[in-house]
Amino acid sequence: MSKKKAVTIVFAIISSLLLISGCSGSEGASGSGDKTIEFMHLWPEGSSKQHNEIVKEIVADFEADNPDVKVKLEVLSNEQYKDKIKVLSTSNELPDVGMTWAAGYLEPYVDGKKFAPLDDLLEGDLKDSFVSGIPEAYEIEGSTYGLPLELNIATVFYNKKIFEENGLEAPKTYEEFQNAVETLAENGVAPIALGNKDRWTGSLWYMYFADRIGEGDVLTNAINRSGSFTDPALVSAAEEVQNLVDKDAFVKGFNGLSDEEAKSMFMNEQAAMYLIATWDLPNYTTNEDVPQEFRDSVGYFPFPTVDGNGDMSSYVGGPGVGLFVAEDSDVKEEAKDFAAFFVKEWGEKSVTEAGVIPATKVDAASLDLPDMYIDVLDDLNNASNITLFADVQMSADVAQAHLDMIQSLFGKEVTPEEFTEKHEEALSK
Repeated sequence: MSKKKAVTIVFAIISSLLLISGCSGSEGASGSGDKTIEFMHLWPEGSSKQHNEIVKEIVADFEADNPDVKVKLEVLSNEQYKDKIKVLSTSNELPDVGMTWAAGYLEPYVDGKKFAPLDDLLEGDLKDSFVSGIPEAYEIEGSTYGLPLELNIATVFYNKKIFEENGLEAPKTYEEFQNAVETLAENGVAPIALGNKDRWTGSLWYMYFADRIGEGDVLTNAINRSGSFTDPALVSAAEEVQNLVDKDAFVKGFNGLSDEEAKSMFMNEQAAMYLIATWDLPNYTTNEDVPQEFRDSVGYFPFPTVDGNGDMSSYVGGPGVGLFVAEDSDVKEEAKDFAAFFVKEWGEKSVTEAGVIPATKVDAASLDLPDMYIDVLDDLNNASNITLFADVQMSADVAQAHLDMIQSLFGKEVTPEEFTEKHEEALSK
């Protein structure tokens, strides 16, 4: 995504908001009918309770409105979901409706004619429903293959109580950030929760170093081939990752921990910081299963500048998951109706019941929103750039190479130079 386009999208997002604001496993759904829509999503009750409950509510509402249709749910964790969707697509057994990511992630499924185009919904039931510029992230060669559900930016969440106990404040520069890491480590506190078994989590750290050191679109340009991964800024970004590893910045065993395990460590106050996207906002704002005392202790800060370089209003993020409809679905029209229905109700329920930022327009002025939620909207309003998650920008094969190399980089199995060279090789094919 170019900086100009990113800025346009961000301000279109906020303009639209302000304009209208003056455990793993399967779950059956209730209802009986002549037709069944299979719907697979990635919000298990254990780790994403509010999202999971909203899905159940939407399914119940849809079945009530459509008594001849039943929705059968299957729920998997993020990584299990990605693996299973890949397997199902090769055997033409995709669910009728499922979840997808934008850009490069979509390409093999669209090329293989696995996902149905959804332009008719955008021109029909969902016309003018989305924040301007967001559905385009799911567009390939003039057709749209996904209906976006969320918007996200990645920030560093931190435990204010732990920071205060160690005489620390939210850092604005990388020097201050390094001081926080060193102070916490010296005092026997794990500085950062990271579950790099999932690898995209480590990619967030690398992307921010690339953004700050490269001051702009250096990473996106390397991916879209208008630039190169041999750019010195991208080598330096890899060096900074390994410098953090050397400082014992991350919890022990981070390369073997899942993101869910890392999240649990942060939420159990076993680590002081946690870099994640704002899809986690509910855990720090509205999720009543999380103790209020902990929610009150959580703050966040934008990734700091590095050696005076970078813009703290430049973020890693973009559209989150969206819905696809399988091209070979036996109930394609019903599946499309359900997807459109889901998007509409998700936009209404996700803000108030889960505290997430939907891809559809919200009447912000009429809602009683948590302070942190309002702060995130303000950050979006002031964003100078949003760089789409690297693995989402990339084709499937390159994304796999990127994620594998991220784990090797954090594990110090490759040098920064080897890390960037491997990316250049993968992108050049």
